[in-house]
Amino acid sequence: MKDPYQVLSVSQTARPDELKSAYRNLAKELHPDVNPGDTVVEQRFKEITAAYDLLSDPKKRRQYDQREINADGSPRFERGNAHRGGQGGAEFNDMFSDLFGRRRGGQIKGQDVTYSMRVSFLEGINGVRRRIQLYDGKKLDVDIPLGTQEGDSLRLRNKGMAGAGGGPSGDAFVELHVDPHPFFERDGMDIHVDVPITLPEAVLGAKINVPTPHGAVSVTVPTGTNTGRSLRLKGRGVIKGTGESAQKGDQYIRLKIMLPDKPDSKLEEFAREWLESGDYDVRKKAGLE
Repeated sequence: MKDPYQVLSVSQTARPDELKSAYRNLAKELHPDVNPGDTVVEQRFKEITAAYDLLSDPKKRRQYDQREINADGSPRFERGNAHRGGQGGAEFNDMFSDLFGRRRGGQIKGQDVTYSMRVSFLEGINGVRRRIQLYDGKKLDVDIPLGTQEGDSLRLRNKGMAGAGGGPSGDAFVELHVDPHPFFERDGMDIHVDVPITLPEAVLGAKINVPTPHGAVSVTVPTGTNTGRSLRLKGRGVIKGTGESAQKGDQYIRLKIMLPDKPDSKLEEFAREWLESGDYDVRKKAGLE
């Protein structure tokens, strides 16, 4: 795997916020939803995601910088650093017990196993069922719960390695990694999204359709709306649990007035007439003059 710093085009001294900004910018450009069917871009997206996963984890980043692990997270072994222990003896037994579980009446608990799984942003919000392959080749369907976020972990009891001497099997842990979304941002239980509106919609008000992780809803843009105005959609954020006990976050919409990409002669003429007839000084009102 390529050097993660090079993949994200950042220096080795990059701060966490710089890493996040670099990743988000690349993710918006390379996300599969934006480039459907492009396998080259999809592979590039996987590379930047893996790089960010490693560098955003302080422990893994330190280990990589100190050459303890490779770019893919696997241990880096140097010749001459491996040591052989003696055969048998209390020291060996203690080490064996630490690795595979303390003996109780001759029983040894099986070793725990950790898996890693990626889900899309919307799959994390709405939940999804995924199939994983266990270490022994068996396949298991796993339910990713509503409201899953980056770093969450699932525990699958007794799905780890088999025990010895009649001991119980270990557990399996599934570490969950959530891909970013092109326009939704998550903050705890809340969702934030920037929504563009036209100048007439801002001046006159309008009803527009706005996306949420749970489907589009109709929203009223108030008359005289300015860029940056925020609207709250109660209960349209992250949902955890079901029924009456479910926790529900909100979605916040930040409206942004967008002018046409190409010059519009009628709009320019209107702006000149309005400017000549009005005395509104926006910077003076804001105290900047």
